[in-house]
Amino acid sequence: MSIQNHLEFLLGSSKDTGDRKSVAEEWFQSAASLDLGNGDGLDVDVSVDSLEWETVTGAYSDSDDHETATRADSDSATLNPVVTKLIQLPNFDDIYDPILRILESSRNAEEIPNELLDLLGFDAVELVMEITLNPEVIASELKTWRNQGSSSVSKVPPAITENEHDLSHSNAQQRLAQQLEENASRPLWSGTAQAAPEILPHVYSSSLQAHGNVLSQLGHKYMLPLGTTRTMYDIHEEVVIPPARPVPPKPNERLIPISELDRLCKGSFPGYSSLNRIQSIVYPTAYGTNENMLICAPTGAGKTDVAMLTVLRVLSQHQTSPDATSDIKSKIARDSFKIIYVAPMKALAAEIVRKLGKRLKWLDITVSELTGDMQMTKAEIAATQIIVTTPEKWDVVTRKPTGEGELASSLKLLIIDEVHLLNEERGAVIETIVARTLRQVESSQSVIRIVGLSATLPNYIDVADFLSVSRYKGLFYFDSSFRPIPLEQRFIGVKGKPNSAQSRKNLDAITFEKVSELVAEGHQVMVFVHARKETVKTAMSLKETALLEDKSDAFRCDDHPQFSVLRRQIGESRNKEMKELFDYGFGIHHAGMLRTDRNMMERMFEAKAIKVLCCTATLAWGVNLPAHAVIIKGTQVYDSSRGTFVDLSVLDVLQIFGRAGRPGLETSGEGMICTTEDKLQHYLDAITSQHPIESQFKGGMIDSLNAEISLGTVASIQDGSQWLGYTYLFVRMRRNPFVYGLLRDNVADDPHLVSQRHELVTHAARELAKLGMITFDQSRGTLSPTDLGRIAAKYYIRHASIEVFRENFRPKMSEADVLAMLSMSTEFEQLQVRESELKELSTLLDAVPCDVKGVSDNIKDSVRGAGPSRNQDRGGKVSTVTQEDKVEIPVASKVNILLQAHISRLPIEDFALVSDTAYAAQNGGRIVRALLEIAISRKWANTSSVLMSISKSIEKRMWGFEQPLKQFHLQYETLHALEQWADEWTPAELASQSPADFAKVIHSNEKHASSVINAACQLPSTSITHRLQPLGHDLLRISLLVQPSFKWSSKVHGGGQAFWVWIEDADGLSIYQLSHLVFRSASDEVPLDFVIPIPGGLPPDSITIRAVSDSWIGSEDEVHVPLDELIMPLESVNRTRLLDLPFLTLSALNNAQMERAFRGHIAVFGAMQSQAFWSLVNTRCHGLLCGPTASGKTLLSQILVWTTLLLQPGPQVVLIVTPRRSIALDIVSDLSSQNRGSKIFVQLTSEHQFFEPPTRKTVRVITAGSLLSILSRQGAPPIPRLDLVLCENLEQLDAPYELAVSLLRHAVQSTPTRFVGLSSSLNDPQDLSAWLHTDPSAVHNFKTSDREQSLTLSTETFTIPHSAALFKAMAKPAHTAIQSGSSGDSAIVFVPSRAQCRPVALDLITQTALQMETARGYLPIDVSEPQVQEFLLRFQDRSLVDIVSRGVGFFHNGIPKQDRTLMLELFAEGILKVLIVPREACWTLPVRAAVVVVMGTQYAFVEKPGGPRHVRDYSLAEIVRMQGRAIRHHRSGHFFLFCHSEAKDTILRFLNDGLPLESQLLETDHLMVWYKAAKQNGSIQTKQQLVEALSFTFLSFRIMSNPSYYGFTNKPLQVKLSQIVDALEDKIRGSN
Repeated sequence: MSIQNHLEFLLGSSKDTGDRKSVAEEWFQSAASLDLGNGDGLDVDVSVDSLEWETVTGAYSDSDDHETATRADSDSATLNPVVTKLIQLPNFDDIYDPILRILESSRNAEEIPNELLDLLGFDAVELVMEITLNPEVIASELKTWRNQGSSSVSKVPPAITENEHDLSHSNAQQRLAQQLEENASRPLWSGTAQAAPEILPHVYSSSLQAHGNVLSQLGHKYMLPLGTTRTMYDIHEEVVIPPARPVPPKPNERLIPISELDRLCKGSFPGYSSLNRIQSIVYPTAYGTNENMLICAPTGAGKTDVAMLTVLRVLSQHQTSPDATSDIKSKIARDSFKIIYVAPMKALAAEIVRKLGKRLKWLDITVSELTGDMQMTKAEIAATQIIVTTPEKWDVVTRKPTGEGELASSLKLLIIDEVHLLNEERGAVIETIVARTLRQVESSQSVIRIVGLSATLPNYIDVADFLSVSRYKGLFYFDSSFRPIPLEQRFIGVKGKPNSAQSRKNLDAITFEKVSELVAEGHQVMVFVHARKETVKTAMSLKETALLEDKSDAFRCDDHPQFSVLRRQIGESRNKEMKELFDYGFGIHHAGMLRTDRNMMERMFEAKAIKVLCCTATLAWGVNLPAHAVIIKGTQVYDSSRGTFVDLSVLDVLQIFGRAGRPGLETSGEGMICTTEDKLQHYLDAITSQHPIESQFKGGMIDSLNAEISLGTVASIQDGSQWLGYTYLFVRMRRNPFVYGLLRDNVADDPHLVSQRHELVTHAARELAKLGMITFDQSRGTLSPTDLGRIAAKYYIRHASIEVFRENFRPKMSEADVLAMLSMSTEFEQLQVRESELKELSTLLDAVPCDVKGVSDNIKDSVRGAGPSRNQDRGGKVSTVTQEDKVEIPVASKVNILLQAHISRLPIEDFALVSDTAYAAQNGGRIVRALLEIAISRKWANTSSVLMSISKSIEKRMWGFEQPLKQFHLQYETLHALEQWADEWTPAELASQSPADFAKVIHSNEKHASSVINAACQLPSTSITHRLQPLGHDLLRISLLVQPSFKWSSKVHGGGQAFWVWIEDADGLSIYQLSHLVFRSASDEVPLDFVIPIPGGLPPDSITIRAVSDSWIGSEDEVHVPLDELIMPLESVNRTRLLDLPFLTLSALNNAQMERAFRGHIAVFGAMQSQAFWSLVNTRCHGLLCGPTASGKTLLSQILVWTTLLLQPGPQVVLIVTPRRSIALDIVSDLSSQNRGSKIFVQLTSEHQFFEPPTRKTVRVITAGSLLSILSRQGAPPIPRLDLVLCENLEQLDAPYELAVSLLRHAVQSTPTRFVGLSSSLNDPQDLSAWLHTDPSAVHNFKTSDREQSLTLSTETFTIPHSAALFKAMAKPAHTAIQSGSSGDSAIVFVPSRAQCRPVALDLITQTALQMETARGYLPIDVSEPQVQEFLLRFQDRSLVDIVSRGVGFFHNGIPKQDRTLMLELFAEGILKVLIVPREACWTLPVRAAVVVVMGTQYAFVEKPGGPRHVRDYSLAEIVRMQGRAIRHHRSGHFFLFCHSEAKDTILRFLNDGLPLESQLLETDHLMVWYKAAKQNGSIQTKQQLVEALSFTFLSFRIMSNPSYYGFTNKPLQVKLSQIVDALEDKIRGSN
């Protein structure tokens, strides 16, 4: 029987095998005739029982092998059982050396079992545990066994080792028979389909392991590449990884010539003949689609050009009508897109800016850098198309709702370089920005392409899933064989205790050995070290060793053809080390050298005039200067952010290795990393991608969640759980749950980890709520930000630091207190106090001006004499022990000293201290700004002032007590003279001097004096005027006019100067209110209004108005305002109590005609109508009715009109005065509809009709403006008799309205004209009723709470300034408010202007897509698509169609009247659910809704074209009008008010208590214009006549009740009126 047939038999055949012998017997018979190995057959009987074996393996091997195996079996009987198990492993010969190295290495007790498990497999876990009990003994016995000649071991099949305790002949025979029987009974096909390994189309690897992405047994490590060798030497261990084998090209693969590309690509690839292999493979996806992409390729493989292709894709999509002949750059719509390139380091960002900027310059595409503390103005953002930034900076930017944060709204492409940073601590930031971007794609329904660039990743599929990359379209993996120059990698572990002298000696020795070998082979070498001083030290060490070993000739470049010329160039440098080393063939390069010297070194290395260049990593990042070999000497780098030495990052290693090999000149390169033995495996695993990339998100999750809550993207636990689903943490938790504390069952039971995500978010939310950073309603699961949380998110402050601040922040703090608290921030906890620094810290401590808490005087003395004995505890304190005492210096004290040293510009010698100081200053400036905003949010005046001063001191590096003109670039002599002779002078005093006089003061010349005076004039300052205007007995409005009082210079002041303006109490502890303003070059003045409480109506003695520059030291102005003469009005008690009266019916009208007219409107009168009915309808008294909206005032006024006309015989006139034409039109419409069948004439009165005597009963409706114009006319005829003057909407009483009614009252004072006023509820109606001469019984002022309709009021405050970002932040709560009504309820949304209508509509529609998962928007379900299309065809303005088709409409005068009417119809029918209305249209809006949302209470106002833009508040009357749109008869309404936190209390106060009403006659020019006209036409000839006329105004009553509002004191009325007249006269003379 052939072996093939028998194998088929063993596997199972379709033929019947019933008449055969047992499978084992058949096998033994067949084995006798087989030629296994050497041709000797086996003498095997047919009977199984008669077969006798020494070992089972005897059946497989020849006689020699059989003897060897027998000997091995015999030897094993005398060995340690653990050793016996090892030598019987099938692959023992291959793993003997690695096992011995592991057991004899200096690895710790945790690393040895992990290494053994990776080598032996998880099945050997028990064996590994036995080995690790006594590894030294096992290693010794293994070597003894090998030395005794046991060079080979038996190869035992796996089946034999199943019973390790019984290796007898019979047992082995039985097991083999059993196994063969089982194999024979197994069917050829199991019937169960096994999933084939996923084959991805764009994975290019020379290793099947890489393609399959297969982990080791424990799932935490990948295999090393094939061909890797590991060698042990006396002083080091070396692992050599050969270059990867090239992946053969696929059949359809070819390099794409540049000539085949379109014009856009051709111009952007200058000097290229074709794309390289990687670029050609990805080109169709990168440039032809918008697919998200992940490109994993080795360094130097051309990934940046792949990014360029995706950039060009965006440009091509934003071309307007491109054609073959037009100029491409003129067709690109540059304002319609932004591209963000996220680079891992600032140095790389600068390189990317240079590369992209150069390549895209021909298209006029602007590429800008945004890193570190850099900021971009709106103009710079608008002018930039591509912004290169770092992950942390982009995270900060996208946390901002305004300014730079608005970049995200126009983002089209996000490129993330070095995505493999996910595995490092910074990876959490990448997860944050990707999750935020992916959610933005969903929330805005926009297309934002994400492109990830990375070195070769082990688990690239996970990263692709995280980036939302299609595995089949956008995932491209290229292994190291795609490197342009094949790279051999050497990993060298130097023996010796880390940081010991022996270890450093061995490192120097091995570095020289490798360098000399490479130089001897004719190669150039770069040696990378990690400190500037180390470059010189290493180069000198190499030179001296070469001289000592007589190898210096190999390094010299004397034979270079241009050596003498280059030597002369070197001689021109002042760097003596550089000149000395050049003669021996060595060079140095670091960032501390002069640019000319660095350039010279680069040129000479490139020209091969230097063989060895010792440099820092900045050369690898910033300059493309390759060499055949690179050597990384040591891997310890000082990290100022942690205050200690850390491992060189994998990113740096990859970048440095990328410099190995010279493209076009060499065919290979070498990269070596020399590290300590304990770090060898770390770098081996990291660089060769042995470890899968894991998520680091958990550590930063709490802070990231706070950022999302503050941004408004997460508003509930459900939102947070959804957000977590976009992170890499979620991907890895599902793939590798053990690492994240989960069990496999968790994933099996809950594949989407809903409960785990919910638990993580809930825990984080509780932590944030405990610190007061968010408000967490656990019953509803809602999350809302607080000011503290917003500030922490804005300034990147950790929640742990917030906890520190909560314990130490107080309303009153000194500079020393603030610095102490600032230094305790957890951002500095990584810093360490080293013993070598103690002496210099003590010197600095003596020099700094503020006390350092935690370091007492006796400690200072002890530090100076501190000896060498040193310990450091876990808290970061250094204990220095001397004979006398023990000294402890906390890290916070060190930070405090360094911050003060930075401000004081003290010199620092120690390198680590210099680095720590820079770190402390950079982070201290950011943290102190956060503390400032926290203090401001808490209204702490004293602490805010101190923090403001400290913030500017850190930024300017000078103290607040120093001469402020030091901020200008004055000459040293000038500044010295100023400080010596005029240091006490204020900038204002300096600015007022003449150069000649001041030159004498400072004993200098006029030129120096002029520079001082000019600087003083340019120091920002303000001029503040104020008015005190009480709004009630316990509220005071302070109106400010803030003017810049400095000489503007664009060079000095830039685009604007920011100031904080606040009002604080007399003690300087509390801030009442504050504002942040910016002066521009065109700014004349900025008006500000503050409203502060006056508890009990008793004002304090004084207040202080303070204006502080945001950036200039010494730029602070304050105005002390005494309040001793302030007169607060009395508390109003004039509110009508709503009586419990029976409701009147229509029969109370006593007029059948009127009953018929109103029967269709009401059946009975309401409570307020019933109570006011008698005095208004049945008496002739002047009356005043004030009540909340929809309380029935309009109906009573209509009844009053008809009663006046119908119950009196003869022609009569009723005059209705309105503040607005829209109100007048509504009244005319309503009265006309009620007037059917009667002979009453209703007209909107023009000027010529007003004086016409009535011929019948007439209702004349007129606006206040028209009435004022009529009454001001010269020679006007007498006014016909008016029976009733009805003044509508008196809450809107402005200057024209007041003046018109006053003149009318004056004109009809001798006639029995009745005046009745209607108004919303007022805070104090007493003066209004006195002005109208109202009888007390006819004054009705009902409270707003007396309304009969149900109205709920909800408020939500925001701290975001008025901007587009504010409305984006309001979109989600606005949508929630809209949905809060019952199903089918409509909503009205008020926005500040027409410009916001469409953006808000789009944001709301987006929210419906996200939360309601519908593309119909707010369109009701019962509205069919044909119905939608039918009404859409009726719109004239087709731009409205896309919005209206989603159930949203607009209402304003900018829309054609037909479309406006159509939208009102659709809104009334319920087809349009949401109506968006600008502020100014609230007066003309004729409809109401169940839900009314006011999105903001401020609007932008430009006084004149081209003038500065000011932000103004809505009037209270406008807000009341908007609130009234939510009041519906017999149905409930919901009113949602979104406003700034500063305005909330004031608005709610007056919405609940009634509106304040003051005269505006003195605030406008209407009175002066009227007075001038009256003087000219002779109607007023004397001042006394004007005084008498003014006595008819509302003003004359208010100046007595609230004199301080108008600037008066307690004087008689005639005196006050005379003062007004005098002021008018002066104003008229001034205008003439």
